Amino acid sequence: MEELRCINTLRCLSIDMVQKANSGHPGMPLGMAPAMHILYSRILKFSSKHSKWSSRDRFVLSNGHGCALLYSMLHLAGYNVSLDDLKNFRQSGSNTPGHPEINITDGVEATTGPLGQGIANAVGMAISQEHIAARFNKPNFPIADSKIYVFCGDGCLQEGISSEACSLAGHLKLKNLIIIYDDNSITIDGNTSLSFSEDIPMRFKSCGWNTITVENGNEDIDAIENAIREAQESDRPTIISLKTYIGYKSPFENTSKAHGAPLGINGVSATKDALNMDSSKSFEIPNDVKEFYANIIEKGNKFYDDWEKMFTEYSKQWPNEAAEYNRIFIEKKLPNNWKECLDQFNDDNSNVATRSISGKILKVIADCVPELVGGCADLTPSCKTSFNTVDFQPGSYHGRYFRFGIREHAMIAICNGISYYGGLIPFSATFLNFITYAWGAVRVGALSHARQIYIMTHDSIALGEDGPTHQPVEVLPLLRATPNLVTFRPADVREVIASYEFAFENQTTPIVLSLTRQSVPSLVQSDRYKALKGAYILQQTSEGLPDIILIGSGSEVHLLVETSVKLEKKGMNVRIVSSPSLDVFEQQSIEYRRKILVPDVPVVSVEASSTFGWAKYAHYNIGMTTFGASAPGSENMKRFGFTSENILEKII
Repeated sequence: MEELRCINTLRCLSIDMVQKANSGHPGMPLGMAPAMHILYSRILKFSSKHSKWSSRDRFVLSNGHGCALLYSMLHLAGYNVSLDDLKNFRQSGSNTPGHPEINITDGVEATTGPLGQGIANAVGMAISQEHIAARFNKPNFPIADSKIYVFCGDGCLQEGISSEACSLAGHLKLKNLIIIYDDNSITIDGNTSLSFSEDIPMRFKSCGWNTITVENGNEDIDAIENAIREAQESDRPTIISLKTYIGYKSPFENTSKAHGAPLGINGVSATKDALNMDSSKSFEIPNDVKEFYANIIEKGNKFYDDWEKMFTEYSKQWPNEAAEYNRIFIEKKLPNNWKECLDQFNDDNSNVATRSISGKILKVIADCVPELVGGCADLTPSCKTSFNTVDFQPGSYHGRYFRFGIREHAMIAICNGISYYGGLIPFSATFLNFITYAWGAVRVGALSHARQIYIMTHDSIALGEDGPTHQPVEVLPLLRATPNLVTFRPADVREVIASYEFAFENQTTPIVLSLTRQSVPSLVQSDRYKALKGAYILQQTSEGLPDIILIGSGSEVHLLVETSVKLEKKGMNVRIVSSPSLDVFEQQSIEYRRKILVPDVPVVSVEASSTFGWAKYAHYNIGMTTFGASAPGSENMKRFGFTSENILEKII
């Protein structure tokens, strides 16, 4: 009876939050409150006092619209979520936003809301756990010992990203991953039979998952616990199909009306009466419920204390491993002097593709920074992303290279999950054009400040014969328009070095590296350190005020140099500005920006991409106004005007 009151308190807090906000989703919390209670009271290894403890279990609410339930649970479990915070649900400046955000609310492990992404994030967390355990655990010292639990709904499983991620999780046999599926057969439009008739357990079995069904998820708490305990013993990832009623005990029980709107004052009252709770009170937490969860909080803090004692003993027996674990997962610092490994490339004047330079630099960094992990969407030879490690596979979880397969959306969301887990530095790779396949995850990663390096190659029409289906023309403006996402498009080896240096030094900003397929000339006056400003003066004919400024990025910078020679013959003082990152340039002082782009001096931009956004920096823009074409890359560059002769003609 005491636990039933705990569950019903969760239910009532959740519907009170939605009602007070006059906005939100009451149906899922009413159905999933028993599973949430069992997870936090009997299963989850957590310490709300030490909410960032590296070896905690993780819980991800993939169906993030049900966050009123999560916030209620976090309050009862002792996290920094007060009763007033619950009353401030969905209000300006509150720490209880309309969908979970990892940097806003204590105890939230992933930013979710776009359905299915939380599942992929959890796959990334499960990968992290297995990798860290393989590297650091010793006999009798399970330093890394986390389980990853996920709530998801029908909508999450309808999204393609969940199929991508769960297919990979089954292949990798991620036994520490447990999904609890809110199998209520209702979406906003009505019954799922309108659009969704597949056999979910059979689908997951075909992907190598363990499957369990609980027939009465509304009430049978022992069956819920038993299912989770069984899943913990599996040698594969597990999905538990939990049969529930959306809007349980409300007037809208088992209908789509329970999904996304307040129940109304009368509806809330009727629901509380049906749950045998006091309908005259709002945000009520009975004393016996407080006492119950106080014991859970104490148990959780003991989990942490026991781990600390174990880690202290581990440090005595395995001091080198303990120091490295502490550096990566507790202090979260890069190795001392890691940047020195980049110095060997300072004088490299190779005329090669920037993707090839990137590949060389990545290999060297991987040797210096062992927390670097990542992989490619089945384009490893093209993206040049292999390095000195074995693949992460069943039997080699210590491997640092992931074979994501052709699953771009899942790849980037999985790497977001690795970032959320903490410590490891993930990278993902594909062709630049295909970052848009994963755009939902890129956007959420930027919003979440999820550390990730996107190695995006084949970045323009110069990739050639594959044609306009593969040639990005609109992608760079999209990337640059996205808050907290920094894009680098380096022109040569020294600018590639700067790109990587910036990426590793910034812990809260995902970084896109836009790299060429084709070879580019080494620029004699390029500067690794000046490039860290985002844009800098590459060269100028003579001192004093220039007659014209040419600005560009990446593979077009050398065209500006060629053009300047022709303009100089006409007596012009020409300044060339290389701009590997307009995003970083925007972060510089107004004085610096005016020093580089002098007011009242005509500026011409050149970039083999859409001109959208360049008007802020240049008076005249040379770029793409159409899609590309299937032809050799050099012919495309001529056809679309990226030659010094055409640039000269446009200027004169």
